[in-house]
Amino acid sequence: MQKVFNLLGATAFLMSGAMVAGSLVIYTRIPSITQHYMGELQTELTKIMTDMIPAQLDDVMPELPSATGPAIETPKLPF
Repeated sequence: MQKVFNLLGATAFLMSGAMVAGSLVIYTRIPSITQHYMGELQTELTKIMTDMIPAQLDDVMPELPSATGPAIETPKLPF
């Protein structure tokens, strides 16, 4: 019976050590993982925005005039 308890204790120690080691590895890799996903998200959003914006700008922008009027006079300064 003592051998079973010793085996259970050793197994629990190995499992908790593996969890601590895994947590440390994940904690040290969080910045690179976050940067990777943020890069992918930024690329995807850039593609979506470049597809959306030109179509909306063409609808909103007025046509440029072919001729312009005379220059506007600047107001005279009081001194």
